Amino acid sequence: MPEDVVQHTRPAPTAPPDREKPRARRASRDPYFDNAKYLTIVLVACGHAWEPLTYGSRAATAAYLTVYAFHMPAFALISGYFSRSFDMAPGRLKRLMTGVVLPYVVFETAYTLFYRWAQDDPGYPLSLLDPWYVMWFLVALFIWRLTTPLWLMLRHPLPVALGLAMLAAVSPDLGGDVSIQRVLGFLPFFVLGLTLRPEHFERLRTRRVRLCLFPVGLGALVVAYGVAPWFDAGWFYHRGSVTGQGVSRWAGVLTTPALFCLAVLLTACFLAWVPRRQLWFTALGAGTMYGYLLHGFVIKWARFRDWYAVEWLHTPLGELAVTALAVGGITLLCTAPVRAALRGVVEPRMEWAFRKGDAPPAKAAPPAGAAGDAAPAPSRAPES
Repeated sequence: MPEDVVQHTRPAPTAPPDREKPRARRASRDPYFDNAKYLTIVLVACGHAWEPLTYGSRAATAAYLTVYAFHMPAFALISGYFSRSFDMAPGRLKRLMTGVVLPYVVFETAYTLFYRWAQDDPGYPLSLLDPWYVMWFLVALFIWRLTTPLWLMLRHPLPVALGLAMLAAVSPDLGGDVSIQRVLGFLPFFVLGLTLRPEHFERLRTRRVRLCLFPVGLGALVVAYGVAPWFDAGWFYHRGSVTGQGVSRWAGVLTTPALFCLAVLLTACFLAWVPRRQLWFTALGAGTMYGYLLHGFVIKWARFRDWYAVEWLHTPLGELAVTALAVGGITLLCTAPVRAALRGVVEPRMEWAFRKGDAPPAKAAPPAGAAGDAAPAPSRAPES
């Protein structure tokens, strides 16, 4: 998951007595949200790894449908929650450029070159307006964050966002540039995240709520197993209008809010059971951006080389092995050595590209009383 605009931190410790010299201390990260981010990226990797197993395996299809019903909505919701402070300040715009835009350009290019090489297709086009595979989420995140001040300004942002998602669902001619269907389809979850506050998560993690939501999640898995033979997972992709599912375009008016409610309910089930204490994988939550950007190469390489043609992988034991490899692989990609090796392209500082200091260079004052004098340039906010 892309690095958050708002750092999720715990309250700073109380100040030391006067006799002790105070030291600057950085607030610690909240392990709950790092755990949530890591477990979400694990579900993303498992979902991609399970997709080839769904052809002929009812159990794998049930697991796939359950995960796809909420894992990207959860991804968007958490991203929205940590984008609440995005206010177009220079420092935040800089972080948006270096943490979202630059990685998108680098990895969209890398995925295109990878496809050309792996598929022996040197003519495969490179287009920054047509995100390939997992790259659509960075485009969506860029658009969502740029519009964050607008959503925070609205009195009822969620109904507006849901209305846009419904409009996209009934618009077969909307077009595919910048994955606009997905941008709008998952927008309500990002906006919902913007409206959440810490107390909402505290209520969600109470013992009573957790016990109530556990059978809901289990029931969703049972229902998914029941509908697995005929239900199309394409309903959860939001790649295009509902006409692609063979129904009337106006069906999107009903299915969009229904799928939204289902995804929110399952996301609540997931977040309610995320551990809140420090665990062995907690630190990996800070590296989910790396896992997200890199795991697509492994998934696509396995498909290009027909690794799933091995019949044993389509047995129950083989499906468990694929799951274990997906979990282990995404965990490895989130580790500190991988982050250290690729920080220059995933989290570049790029100080050379931005002006230093809090204000732009001063301009010479115009003659007094000159007509049409421009207003002085506003000072730049400190970089965050």
